[in-house]
Amino acid sequence: MKYDNGVYRSMTQIIQFGINMLVPIMLCTFLGIFLDRYLGTSFLVIIMFFIGAAAGGRNVFIFAKKIYSRPPVHDEVKVRKQNFDDSKKIGGDDGSASE
Repeated sequence: MKYDNGVYRSMTQIIQFGINMLVPIMLCTFLGIFLDRYLGTSFLVIIMFFIGAAAGGRNVFIFAKKIYSRPPVHDEVKVRKQNFDDSKKIGGDDGSASE
C-alpha cells in the first residue's frame, strides 16, 4: 500500500498554520493576565491579546508566503531529475564538466 505524501504534507501545514496563530495569542494573553494582576490594572490583557493576534497573523502570512513561493513537489522532482540527467550528459556525477 502506497501512502500519499501530499496528504500528510497538507495536514502538517494546516497544523502549522494553527500553531503559528495560537501560540502568540496564548503567550501574549497570559502575559497580559500576569501584568494585570501584578500592576492591578484590567485592560492590559485585551491589548496583549490583540498584539498576539497581530503577531500570529504575521506568522501565518510569512508561512503562507514561503509555501506559495516554492515550486510544487512534483515540479521539484522533475527539476532534480532534469539536473541529474544533465550532469550525466556533461560527464560528471557531481555536476562538474570533465575536460
